[in-house]
Parts: sequence; structure tokens; C-alpha cells
Amino acid sequence: MENADIPPIAIIQARMTSTRLPGKVLMDICGRPALEWQISRVRKSQLVGEIIVATTSNNSDDSVVALCKQLNVKVFRGDEADVLGRFRDAANTVSAENIVRLTADCPMQDPDIIDDIIRKFRSGKFDYVSNCNERTYPDGLDAEIFTRAAMEEACLNAQHPFLREHVTPYIRGSHPQYGHGAFQIGQVTFAGDFSHVRWTLDTMADLKRIRRLISILPEQYSWLEALSLATKEPDLLGLVD
Repeated sequence: MENADIPPIAIIQARMTSTRLPGKVLMDICGRPALEWQISRVRKSQLVGEIIVATTSNNSDDSVVALCKQLNVKVFRGDEADVLGRFRDAANTVSAENIVRLTADCPMQDPDIIDDIIRKFRSGKFDYVSNCNERTYPDGLDAEIFTRAAMEEACLNAQHPFLREHVTPYIRGSHPQYGHGAFQIGQVTFAGDFSHVRWTLDTMADLKRIRRLISILPEQYSWLEALSLATKEPDLLGLVD
């Protein structure tokens, strides 16, 4: 039942108290908050159903809630440190059996990549599919999908604080020293390796780069269009050493 063609929900985790760049999720990018850009990109997915923003119960995230209300996006508030528990509780507010996990530091999220990951997930008896375990896409285009059952098992068994904060390491077994399950894992990769390109939002340099890219891209751009333009201004690649 978990892999039936029922639209998965997308849960975007967002908070204002990022340690590296506080307030980044609402920073202005060409006249719109970063989170608004991301939501508008996710809404272009053909396969995602409802979008939920999972933020914290802290007063500092009232502004995130206000934006979500303005954009008519459902919001769930929960524990700041236990992000895994927050995801589980957010998912339990709706009936979807499969969850797409996204993070709010990805304003350039590509809806076609999200759809590719969902299609891969539906193609077999997978518990989890992503483009994260073997990285070939630019940083900032990460997406994961997993079953509600896998998330519930992780929530029950994952005890280490790292596993609670980062949601999926228990499922994908990326940090086995902290504990892991036994799940059927799938991977989506691109033909070439562009994992050295950085379009995530963690620093002021990232913000400047993303602002410039979005200012010169068409409204309905794909990540490959962004890559093509960035090769003409190599600083926009944000190359990772």
C-alpha cells in the first residue's frame, strides 16, 4: 500500500534560528522571501500533493507561520531539536502514506528532480529514495521520499540526538555508528557529477550567489538552465573544494 499512486505530501523543515545564517529562510531574494521561492518551486511538481511547512514552537518562528498563512500553506509547529519527531507529527496531521522531505535552505529546488525521485520510489518496493546518498546534483537540490512506516520505525528506534536532528540517517544508514534500520533504499543520480556546485543557502556568499542567479533566470527555469547560465559567470557555481 505504501507505494500506491497516492500523491505524497512534501514536508519542508524551516526555522529562523539557523546557527550558520540566522533568519535565512525569510531572507529577501529578488523581492520574495527564500522560503516563498522554495514553496513556489515545489508547487510546480506534478506528483507532490499537499505541502506542509514543519517549523518550531519558538516565538522566533511566528514569522514563518505568518508567511505560510499568507501563501495558504499548511504549517505544523513542534520541537526544535527533535526534527524527526516533528516530521512524524506533521505527517500524522494528514493521511498520505509517503513523505517527501525538503529543507528550507533550498530556494532553487527543482520540481522535476522531485518528480524523478517520486517516480523511482514508485517503480519498486522502496522504503526510501533520494539523490543524497550518492551525490551527483548540485548542493541545494536535495530531495528524499520515504514511507510513513519507515519514518515511524525510525522515530521509535532512533535515540541518538544526531538521528533525531537530521531525520533520515537512521533510515538510509548513513551514520551506522548511531544506529540504523534495514530498509530498501533507492537512489536517483544524474549522468554527470555536479555535486561540487553549491546552491544551498548557508552563508551571505550563498545568498549573493542565489540572488544573482534568480535575477537572470526565467520564471520557469530548470536546474540545467541555471547550470548553463552559471558556467558563463563561474562565481555563480559556488564551487566546493
